[in-house]
Formats: sequence, structure tokens, C-alpha cells
Amino acid sequence: MLTENITIVKIAVSGTTYGYDKLYSYTVPLELSAYAEKGKRAVVPFGNGNKKRVALIMDVETVDVRPKLKPIADIIDKEPILGDEMLEMVDYLRETTLCTYFDALKTIIPSGLGVNLSTRYTLSGEGDMDNLSAEEESLLGFLRNAKSKKEFDSLLDVSSTAEKAETVNSLLSRGIIVESEDVKRRIQDETVRMLRLSDDYLSGVKAFSFSKKQKAVIELLEQSGAASFKEICYLCAITTAVIRNMIKTGAVVEYEYETLRTPESLSTKSKSAESIVLSEEQSAAFDGISAMISENQPKCALLHGVTGSGKTEVFIKLIDFTLKQGKTAIVLIPEISLTPQTVSRFQSYFGETVAVMHSNLSLSQRLDEYKRIASGGAKIVVGTRSAVFAPLENIGLIIMDEEGERTYKSESSPKYHARDIAKKRCATHSAVLVLASATPSIESYYHAVSGRYSLFEMKKRYSSSPLPEVKIIDMADELERGNTTSFSEELIDAVRENLENKEQTILLLNRRGYHTYISCMECRAPISCPNCSIPLTYHKVNDRLMCHYCGYSQDMVSNCPECHSEHLRLTGMGTQKLEDEIQTLFPNARILRMDTDTTYSRCAYEKRFGEFGNGEYDIMLGTQMIAKGLDFPNVTLVGVLNIDKALYAGDFRSYERTFSLITQVVGRGGRGEKKGRAIIQTFSPDHYVICLAAEQNYHEFFEEEAAIRKALIYPPFCDICVVGFSALLESDAREASRSFLSMMRGKVETEGCSFPLRVIGPARCTYGRINGRYRYRMIIKCVNNREFRRFMSELLRSAENGKEFAKVSLSVDINGDIQ
Repeated sequence: MLTENITIVKIAVSGTTYGYDKLYSYTVPLELSAYAEKGKRAVVPFGNGNKKRVALIMDVETVDVRPKLKPIADIIDKEPILGDEMLEMVDYLRETTLCTYFDALKTIIPSGLGVNLSTRYTLSGEGDMDNLSAEEESLLGFLRNAKSKKEFDSLLDVSSTAEKAETVNSLLSRGIIVESEDVKRRIQDETVRMLRLSDDYLSGVKAFSFSKKQKAVIELLEQSGAASFKEICYLCAITTAVIRNMIKTGAVVEYEYETLRTPESLSTKSKSAESIVLSEEQSAAFDGISAMISENQPKCALLHGVTGSGKTEVFIKLIDFTLKQGKTAIVLIPEISLTPQTVSRFQSYFGETVAVMHSNLSLSQRLDEYKRIASGGAKIVVGTRSAVFAPLENIGLIIMDEEGERTYKSESSPKYHARDIAKKRCATHSAVLVLASATPSIESYYHAVSGRYSLFEMKKRYSSSPLPEVKIIDMADELERGNTTSFSEELIDAVRENLENKEQTILLLNRRGYHTYISCMECRAPISCPNCSIPLTYHKVNDRLMCHYCGYSQDMVSNCPECHSEHLRLTGMGTQKLEDEIQTLFPNARILRMDTDTTYSRCAYEKRFGEFGNGEYDIMLGTQMIAKGLDFPNVTLVGVLNIDKALYAGDFRSYERTFSLITQVVGRGGRGEKKGRAIIQTFSPDHYVICLAAEQNYHEFFEEEAAIRKALIYPPFCDICVVGFSALLESDAREASRSFLSMMRGKVETEGCSFPLRVIGPARCTYGRINGRYRYRMIIKCVNNREFRRFMSELLRSAENGKEFAKVSLSVDINGDIQ
């Protein structure tokens, strides 16, 4: 008797909630069985209504008895989009971050590989036409006479009545209407909508009449020649409707600007890694880590070096050593702003073998780089957090520069940390992970001194130039002397001296906008975002009040929305106001402002940093994007303004981040032949964090911070799990949080608890409302092991069935921020 070989696939389905996210089994039709492979996507009927969904094939097996399973409808991919390692990574992300399979998939692959699925209906021209009901005859007649595809589709809309759905389903079952699925990739040519003045306007052959807002657009285009829709809308505080009306009148012309699909090389120089001469400290680090690479065992090293100690030179030598071993390497950097300088440096040594991956690349560029890496065309990948998923084979080395930065932790599902993914990949490839920073995270340094990581320290600058001389200025003393400006007298004198000596200055203010707080002097109420419990920030460049959390913006107000008083007080200082003050104090200075308001265009970072490096600006001011990783030899002065807000931010990592920010930005000075100096302005001049950062004394800071965390039980002495609850009504979020706590308590009482568990809350978040949703949180101090994650997973699945959670969004973040 002949047996029938039936192909069965286990698939993960898109669009499922966490409670229903599991592997489902389907049969594969004979005509598709040859194409069914792990790592490919398929189209499957799902649920009672058999609605088509995209699915990922996680496993394939063959059986000899046909089971009662639904068949898949189609195979989408010609080749697998995930190999065995990344299929395992999907499972790993799902288990460790409590996300769904498809959340994990979308994180691993570039957006350009994503697909959109749409259902298409057509008349077959055949089928069972016998004994049609009056309703079926009527609908069929309308369909045949439909004048457009839109009208045809609207006739098949079954959301109106159950009778309509029954009629459509009957025509489908008879074969008169045929249902098919359209699968389209999201990849497309990347273009930017641009605007320029028309020939009619420029020649003056036609007269135009403009409104006030339209005049602002004309003035901008006269100055710049052309600008993107996004730039015009922001700078002129208008909507696209204003632009559309101007296009209709013929005053301006819209055109598409096509961007390049692959990033241009940022370096034309060619250097040899052999030419790098290492110092004694650098050589010790290189020898130790290269020996670890040669052992072909998964290991982790912490490279702790003061700012300017030459960590990048060690990286280059290690990568060169890795390539000579026939292996590949990944270099992770925390900020997109660091990409141009870092990529240029590596390309000068390794040329086209370097690939770039970060979110500022277009969708097409990212896809092309992904394909180049997967095909073996690149051996080194440089990029931000997501580059840790680069499809390299035979990885020998992963480097995380500035490893303590918060940008390595994803804030959206899956809420992974790049360090954990890097460790997982090193385990798979028997590779070495190098964590590097002048200010390592408390957790990493604790593991290093405890012996879990190998520790390499570089305490001297590579060029033998001394660390900058740092002075702390008490701004309370400045106020007593009648100085109400943002600058101390000493900083003013230092900037003036730098300008005279034709040396450059960096000023750090980690707040963008103009005024950061506007309040009524009568009722004391702040002008707040209607969607968030956060005051709006005034932006002078477009005369708007803007929310930095949800993006809401409105015109500047002249009276209080609460009591209608005209007495408003504008306080606080952002980078825009600081720029104005500098221009007033130093009218001849060439000033470069770097914040998210000035760097939203794709090439802004490399262009502006390149200009500063070429000496086209005297002063660069900006937010934390200018604090780390940048190397400008002519910078001899660094000023830190209004750092106190970061110090008292409320998160248990506030001290660590403030110390890191000060230490790193101070280290931008004196990196060339000239001596550097730094001035820190603060109202807390005796605070140990500021004093130790001024001394660049990481070791003493670590001892202080570790002692505090041990006493209060915070990482690295435990793990932190934050459960978030958000809803449109505050009562829903509050009750859901309390119910979740009750469920947790009941589970512990009935099942016991084999792991330590300490719960704080639930309570309202620091920012209690963001983007129209009220937020509550519960903080759990725990040990992040498999048993704890199983415990939390079961609670999340149970919560999906509770009516008190119906209108509430739940999130779980392990070792993330507490806000």
C-alpha cells in the first residue's frame, strides 16, 4: 500500500495578540510543497472567518497521514528571509522580551522586506449560476455594471448587514466571485517632495497675490532656492494645504528628488591598519582581546579607557586581526550623529568591505545594504542598535562603543537591549564581545570587576595630551553678583579668548527649543499639551508651542487658556534661546546649532559636522548628540550649561547618565596639540557626581553608585521589570494596574514563587498622560531568569481574558527606564 507524504508547516501568524501568539500547524498543497522552507513567509487563512494573513514558516515536517488542518494559500518568498540563526533569534526575542513572533521578525529584517497583503475580488465569468436568489441576482447585476474598481469593491463591503455577507459568501462558494490575495513589498524608490519657485514667478510675467503664510514660503524659497515639504511646513508653521494652493496658482513648482539607494563612501583615503602604532596600554588591550578571538570561544571583554585614550585605534587593529582570521565584525555606535565620522574612519582602512546600517538611511538603502551583507559583499557592519541583527556569517568580533548609552535599549516592542543580542550572537558564532566606554554602565563594570568579563583599562590619552582642565562655576554666586544671563563671566571670557585665538568651542545644553516653560503669572497654570501632562516648549524659529513627546504644536498664545490673563511668564532655556544669547554676546562668531530641529534631513549630520571640522564655525552648541564620540582637534574649550535638570531626573540611572554626559562632553576638548579646558555651570557645585565627573574619576563614582544601588536593591544587584498600563480613561488604567497586582498576588499564593520578587506600586507614571493616554506602572525587582519570564508570560495571557483589561494596553519592559 502506497503512503502519501504530506508536508506540514508550523507557522507564526501576523497580527495576533500576545495571548493567541503561538505556532499553528497547516498542510501544504502538493503544488506548493517543493517551495515550503523554514524562514519563508506564507499566506494562510486564519480564524473562523478564514481571513488571509501573512505568516512565517518556523518549521517543516512530513507525515504519511493527512491531518485535519487548513492548507496554506500561497508561499510569498522565493528564498528564505531568515536563516537558522535568525529563526532561533525570533524565538529568543519572544521568550526574553515577551513579544510576539512577528514583533521579533519586524525587528530583525529591514522594513523594505516587509509586505502588505490585500484581498482582491473579481468576477470569474463562470461558476454555478443555477437557482440564484433574488439578492444574488441583484448583486451580480450591480457588480457587472460597476463603473470602477472602487465601486466594485464597495458593492462587496459586507460590514453593513449580515444578509449582505451571506449573499457575498454564497457567490464566492459558487465560484461566481473569485477571491485572491495581492502581496506587495513595501520597498520603493526613495524620493523627497521638493518645492521651488516657478518660472512665471521668477520672470515676473504673471502677477501673484499671497497671504501672510504664503509670503513666508516665498521668502524661504527666495533665500534657499528649494526646500522639502517637511522643512517648509516646519519653518513656516504651515500645513501642506497652503503649499497645494500655491502650486495651483502656479507660483511654485513641486518636484521629486530621488535619493541614492546605497550610502556614499564617506572617505576617499586609503590607510593600512599596519600603520597604526599602539601605545603600551593600547597594545596590552589589543594583545589580550586578540588572544580571546583566537580561542574561538564566546567571551566578553570590557575596554575602559578615558576620553581620547585611543579606543578606536584598538578597534581598527582588532577588526584587522579578525578579518585575517577569515571572520567578520560588527561595530555598534549609540547615536546616528556619530555615524559619519565613525564610518569614514573605518572606510579609510577597510574600504568597500564596510556596510552601514542605521535608521537615517532610506528604506531602499537599508534593504540594499542588508542584501550586500547577506551575500558576503561586506565583512564589517557599522551602525546603530539594529545593526546587531546584520546577516553576517562567521562573526568573530562584535564591538559596542559607548556601551552604557540608553539608545542601545529599544523603547518599542520587542524591548531588547543590543548588548543581550550581541551576547546571543557571540554564543552562536563563538565570537568575542567588546564593550567599550570611558563611562561604562554600572552593570558592565560590576561584571568586569567581579570577573565575569575580562577587564582592560587605558588611563592615559593616546596622544599623551592631558585631559582638559575643568572648572566648576556656582551659578548661585553669579546671580548674587547680578548676572542673570545664561553665561558665567568666566565662560564669557573663555569663549572670547577662544575666538581671538581662532580656536573652537563646544557648548552643551541638553534641552532643545527656545523657552522650555510658559506659565500664567495669575493662576500659575503652565501652558500644557492637550494630549500629555507636560508643558509645551516654545520654538522661536517657527513661533510655535510644541510637545516633544507626542508632536502636538499650536500657535503661540497671548493669554492663559485657564483664566485668560495676559500676564504670561516665559522661563527656561533651550538651544534656540542659547543661540540667540551667544549671537548677542559674540556678534561676529560663526555658530552651529545641533539638535533634532536642525538635523532632521538625511545628510545633516555629515554635512554639519564636516563643516565644523573644516573650521567653518567657531562655536558648536547642541544637545547630547554633540557630547560623545566626536573628534575635533581644534576644540579647546567645552562649556556645560544647566546640567542640574539631568541630575535630578528621578530615574535610578540619573546620576550615572549625568556623570557620563559631563565626562564625555568634557573629553571633546584638547584632543589635538593644544591644551583643553572645560567649564561646568551648575547650582549644585558640591554634588559628588559633578565633582567626580570634572575629575574624570570613574572608579570613585562607581564605588559610590554601586554602594547606593546595593543598599536600595537596584541593578546590578537585581533586575527591574516595569509593567505599564495605558488607557484613554485614567480610571481604566488605574483599575487594570490594581487588578494585575491582585492576579500576581493570587498566583504567588496558589503556586508559590521560586524566585525573589519585590513589587513597588502600582502608581501613576512620572508623565501621567502622553499622547492622550493615561499611564500607570508597576515596578518589580526580580531575577530575570526563565522561571520569572514564564511567570510574567502567564500573567499577561490571563490578563487578555479579563474584562478590566479590554480597553487597556499592557507592556512589559525588563531592565528598561523607570518613567
